[in-house]
Amino acid sequence: MLNSNIDKATGFEKRFENIGTIVYENSTSASKAIAEEIASLIRVKQSQKQPCILGLATGSSPKGLYAELVRLHKEEGLSFNNVISFNLDEYYPMEPDSVNSYVRFMQEQLFNHIDILSENCFVPDGTLSKNKIREYCSEYEAKIEALGGIDLQILGIGGNGHIGFNESGSLQNSKTRLVALDHITRVAASGDFSGLDNTPRTAITLGVKKIMEAKRVILMAWGERKSNVIKASVEDAVTSQVPASYLQEHNNATFILDEAAASKLTRINTPWLVEKIVWTDQLIRKAVLSLALNLEKPILMLTDADYIENGMSDLLADSGPAYDINIKIFNKLQNTITGWPGGKPNSDDSKRPERADPAKKRVLVFSPHPDDDVISMGGTLKRLHEQGHEVHIGYQTSGNIAVADDEALRFASFVCDFNHKFGIDNSEAKDIYKKAATFLKNKKTSEIDTSEVRYIKGLIRKGEARSACYFIGLPDIQIHFMELPFYETGAIKKNPIGVGDVEITKDLIEKIKPHQIFAAGDLADPHGTHKVCLDAIFAAVKELKTKKFMKDCWVWLYRGAWQEWGVDEIEMAVPMGPDQVLEKRKAIFKHQSQKDGVVFQGTDSREFWQRAEDRNKETAELYDQLGLSHYAAMEAFVRWYY
Repeated sequence: MLNSNIDKATGFEKRFENIGTIVYENSTSASKAIAEEIASLIRVKQSQKQPCILGLATGSSPKGLYAELVRLHKEEGLSFNNVISFNLDEYYPMEPDSVNSYVRFMQEQLFNHIDILSENCFVPDGTLSKNKIREYCSEYEAKIEALGGIDLQILGIGGNGHIGFNESGSLQNSKTRLVALDHITRVAASGDFSGLDNTPRTAITLGVKKIMEAKRVILMAWGERKSNVIKASVEDAVTSQVPASYLQEHNNATFILDEAAASKLTRINTPWLVEKIVWTDQLIRKAVLSLALNLEKPILMLTDADYIENGMSDLLADSGPAYDINIKIFNKLQNTITGWPGGKPNSDDSKRPERADPAKKRVLVFSPHPDDDVISMGGTLKRLHEQGHEVHIGYQTSGNIAVADDEALRFASFVCDFNHKFGIDNSEAKDIYKKAATFLKNKKTSEIDTSEVRYIKGLIRKGEARSACYFIGLPDIQIHFMELPFYETGAIKKNPIGVGDVEITKDLIEKIKPHQIFAAGDLADPHGTHKVCLDAIFAAVKELKTKKFMKDCWVWLYRGAWQEWGVDEIEMAVPMGPDQVLEKRKAIFKHQSQKDGVVFQGTDSREFWQRAEDRNKETAELYDQLGLSHYAAMEAFVRWYY
């Protein structure tokens, strides 16, 4: 069993948590552990000549689990012939062969690759007429009860704490039923449906009561985006507003998390409140900055009493008085600020984030999508160029799925009109336009674009990226469109990172031989494009690290429009004045297809330039609140050591 009173990864006692919680380094190791428990249960049931009743989930979280179960079947002979599975939910209405149906998801991720009997796979029926749903749901529960109940239920968790599609407000005795989906849930799913308007408003879900009746429950969660709701589910009071919190009252439930999803748990975020710790420099910095922000005091105004009254008397005893600790942390934070992100030539760099030499550096900025560079570090990008560094941009993917259909049609039409106006007889262009127009006119919800449409959309984003680079001052020779193959599926769901992705990344690094690499360090979605792009960079750098030029290469990680590094994590903060903020906004505006209502808006209604400005402004305000210089905005970076 995975349940334990002591976390295997950290050894911390779970004093603040009201449910068994285990943290693994990453989702891969966590998924393997869960797969092993499932495999063990299946084998025990086989030895007893009994069926194994599994409750299964969908979404991005269980993909790694299902991949490991498939591996266990193919490589280690794990048989599923005694398994009967019941899925948690299904969108309604939904045809089983739709690209977004959970029937299809389960077939593609698991069922088609193992020896489970098709008649033993149950997924709620999204094709029923509404007047038959209630009876169907009762029968669904009756099938589970007739088999003696669910032996092991796998769960994910929604951003609002839903389990299955039991949204906020669902009662603990709720039954299997048709539910209205929360706006947050629909927004989270809207990318799969090419926009919120196409996203189902209802779904059929297994009720909380049946989930709670399962003999064993494992809830899995990966990524920083889940960290707040995980803390609420695990540490706060049981409430219908966070249905996952009901699991605190289950006698055999465990939350299995990766480090990012667990990052807000008290024992991980503020371990000094849990037990006596060894005060490392990083923990001291985190604790002091957290204390200052919580008390709304500048660092240098913190007192001995502040430390003692907030669970930090050990630190005071080890390193105090407060005056000495405050000065040390203040100076460290002050030293992160630099107007010279490529290093300041002919200066003492002992307390600066970057080296003075070489004075003119070759810089390679990796951008997962064609606009992440200017959104995330547009001010730093322009400053690097203006300070004489040779700046290259590597656009890792085409970003073609984020272009609206009408934009593609408009550009295809422009090409035809252009050719006609200037007497260019190009029948192929006309044919492509006709094919694209016909396809888009008859395109079904979530249907994958044709190759012609995808290419047109990719060209739109490529042109916008060039325009932004020209605005900054970069020539064509320093603009590189990598078009990593993992991305080119035409769908939201991408392929895993492959050898080809790493080789393309290595080739560009070897070609430029950079002194600095900047990469997107967004880890919110462990299966998202940014994370896959980062994995490709990490793999490439590790393979190249023995090369002579790599000994002089530093890797800096930035974050995107969605979030920022914690102030305790920041190692380089590049300030911007009001004029520089405006210049960054203009560079972002060059990406016209991403303005005025983008395809993947997410839960945030602000446009990307607004998110970026607000985030940069908030970082500057944090520095100001902590007692440092007040700037209009700041872009932040963390160094990665390989």
